[in-house]
Amino acid sequence: MGTSELSVVDTGAGRLWAGWSRLRAQVERLTRRADGEDLLHDAYVSLATLPAAPRNGEAFLVHAAVNRGRDAFRREAVRGASEDAGTIEWLRDCSPIQDEVLIAKARLDRVREGLDRLSPRTREIFLMQRLDGYKYREIAARLGISQSAVEKHMAKAMTFLVDWTEDW
Repeated sequence: MGTSELSVVDTGAGRLWAGWSRLRAQVERLTRRADGEDLLHDAYVSLATLPAAPRNGEAFLVHAAVNRGRDAFRREAVRGASEDAGTIEWLRDCSPIQDEVLIAKARLDRVREGLDRLSPRTREIFLMQRLDGYKYREIAARLGISQSAVEKHMAKAMTFLVDWTEDW
């Protein structure tokens, strides 16, 4: 790989290396890391800041990128892998956006209104099952009714609430 294979192309955006993908593949092969592009870019920035260009630009880039890969490997071995992921993770806001909060509150109000329209017995059975987590047989035993009656009350409540909240 001579310097003639890696020509510097001057464009309006700046200088680009024509053999960049080949160098990136070589760095990834030598370092066995998937971040060869980043390593090579850092090496290119170092090359651009040198007062005098090295005799073999390709060799300089590959050698500098491999060294950066080794440094990253050692740093990860001491500090743990991907400290950047932890740094970015605290920036992520997991809370819903305000529009979603307002829509959820409106839906909840609509469901509450629908629950108020159910008969007291149906509402009680529905809330025992959905909020308190009782099984149908447990509800039947507590209320002194058959399990079939509990199933019918639940079907009635679910059908009504689905119709009530439809198109909402």
